[in-house]
Amino acid sequence: MKPTAWGAGLVDLLLPAGCIACRHWIPGGRGAPHLCGRCTSLLRRASWPRCERCHHPRGSGRTETDYCLECQEWAPALGAARYAYVLRPPADDLVHALKYEDWPELAVVMGDDLARLPIPDRSGTGRRTVVVPVPTTASRLRRRGYNQAELLARRVSAVLDLPLCEALLRPTARRSQTALTPAERRENVRGTFGASTPASSRIRGARVLLIDDVLTTGATASEAAATLERHGAETVTLLTYARALAAGPEKSA
Repeated sequence: MKPTAWGAGLVDLLLPAGCIACRHWIPGGRGAPHLCGRCTSLLRRASWPRCERCHHPRGSGRTETDYCLECQEWAPALGAARYAYVLRPPADDLVHALKYEDWPELAVVMGDDLARLPIPDRSGTGRRTVVVPVPTTASRLRRRGYNQAELLARRVSAVLDLPLCEALLRPTARRSQTALTPAERRENVRGTFGASTPASSRIRGARVLLIDDVLTTGATASEAAATLERHGAETVTLLTYARALAAGPEKSA
């Protein structure tokens, strides 16, 4: 065995790679994937049919109305939303590790999943497209060391070869959205976003891909999209790694 291979084997032995979700050992050392094969197979996409605008599953597809109850309260500026997986194990483990457990490298594989999402083109061919992350507050940025949405946006920007534009500002911190009702969430984020002056010219007339880690009620994205529209964005499509859905079994799609 060559010394380099021997050294790599020793590192693999002393510092074995563990699956983010189940913590079981994964062969390959530092080059091993972050999810084992079993946990990767448990990632679930939402079932079909889905709402054309927000891609929320519509059950049998038989509804009494043409609109979706899940996105009817969204600002008109938020034209569409797409997400890779349902927020359930192990997708929620990756989201939590990226956001709270200091695993910024997860943004690469998660961002790749976002970049593969089908993006509706409602603005015609040839429209300029920019990637915009949902910002966090300065206090959260200091505490975490990074903004997970920005890391995801940088990866999407690189994979799709699109310009990254940090167009939004979030100067104030309010209550966490986690335990709030949908109505409380909308009120909690009302007026929280601003637009950076240099970025306004870059988003004016552009199709914006708004990037975040999780979609829950859409309150945050809706407020962000409304701010982008006021500063000239032509359309706004939200891309997230996961979406929280009502409890119940989800089919692979």
